[in-house]
Amino acid sequence: MMYNGKKVFVLGLAKSGWAAAKRLRELGADVVVNDRNEPSEQQRRELEALGIRLVCGGHPLELLDEPFDFVVKNPGIPYTNELVQKALDKHIPVITEVEIAYETSEAPIIGITGSNGKTTTTTLIFHILQEAKRRPLIAGNIGTVACEVAKQATKDDVIVMELSSFQLLGTIRFRPHIAVLLNIFDAHLDYHGTKEAYAEAKGNIFKNQTETDYAVVNADDPIVMQLAEKSRAQKVPFSAKTPLSYGATVKEGAIYFHDERIIDIQDVVLRGAHNIENILAAVAATKLAGADNDSICRVLKTFTGVPHRLQFVAEINGRKFYNDSKATNILATQKALSAFHEPVILLAGGLDRGNEFDELLPYLNHVKAVITFGQTAPKIERVAREAGIQQVKRVDNVEQAAFAAYEWSSPGDVILLSPACASWDQYKTFEQRGDMFVHAVHKLK
Repeated sequence: MMYNGKKVFVLGLAKSGWAAAKRLRELGADVVVNDRNEPSEQQRRELEALGIRLVCGGHPLELLDEPFDFVVKNPGIPYTNELVQKALDKHIPVITEVEIAYETSEAPIIGITGSNGKTTTTTLIFHILQEAKRRPLIAGNIGTVACEVAKQATKDDVIVMELSSFQLLGTIRFRPHIAVLLNIFDAHLDYHGTKEAYAEAKGNIFKNQTETDYAVVNADDPIVMQLAEKSRAQKVPFSAKTPLSYGATVKEGAIYFHDERIIDIQDVVLRGAHNIENILAAVAATKLAGADNDSICRVLKTFTGVPHRLQFVAEINGRKFYNDSKATNILATQKALSAFHEPVILLAGGLDRGNEFDELLPYLNHVKAVITFGQTAPKIERVAREAGIQQVKRVDNVEQAAFAAYEWSSPGDVILLSPACASWDQYKTFEQRGDMFVHAVHKLK
């Protein structure tokens, strides 16, 4: 009821702004939407039919001379925006739509954030709870706008919500029953200004929790543990490096939760040390949400990964193909290469941002061949030859790379697309690049 009769300014008519505006109107708010771009005629008609006022084509500051109770900001709009600054100067609360989702949801929320691994962990939690018949709904940064999901949720459901730092920065009372913080690395500093400000935004996931809630935290990340100190929730740690007696951990070649042996590592399909951390976080969150061990095991034995993130695609005549098109930087490709002990044929290349690739050298000792494409092909070829790799070939695109890799491969090899570069020199998105690879693998099958 908190939005009924309130006057709300929605800044940014993207996916989240569109959903927020309609939901707020349903809740009885007087809604004004502002976007610098003109909406389609159909969008305009739909919003105006609901009684929503549109002001588009610019961001006139005088709009905020009206007495607004809230501003709902598109997460991607920075706080340096003049309208946002004026709202803050006038002490008008600035929120993102996840705050509306929390305020209007009957279902408890499991919130997942971190610099890396959010999507994989969120997806794992959703599938495990689905397998355990816990009625999960997936929302947030991963797909459906959170306030739309909250609208259909009942007290018998649970919302599994991926959260970005941008979304969390715009929260006031948001309180997940289970909050998962995976890790903190340098990211989005152009938006937040400093790593400290970025970490503080992530830490907002804990700020309203009480003793009846849970904080699932990475015991191997000191910044995460420092942020968790602000939470009054029960701390449930996970660690891939140090055996723990409480929480989720790896010991004796298996994943444990507290003193329960859940599954042997060798039975887990998902590859990579970083994915072990994601799995531990998912195990902790789902056990706290009531999932049984059998459901967890069934998912971990079959889950091949989120598309384009070290995703197992297929095995053809003893060769295993992995799609890691999301690896748009060197660190991501280092992690992907570290996930394998088998001989690897690496497919890499893409947009040239001016950097070299010498940081890959220590990770190429089990790479038998490199297939390159895109603007950075010559740079990656130089590093491959410095690593003593004899088989190096340049092709025009990812499809040709998959075919060439298969020709050079032997049973037992891993064929890995992990470009270490953004895709924009040849492809609109990393998804498009990864899809081409997957289609090529299916042609080979």
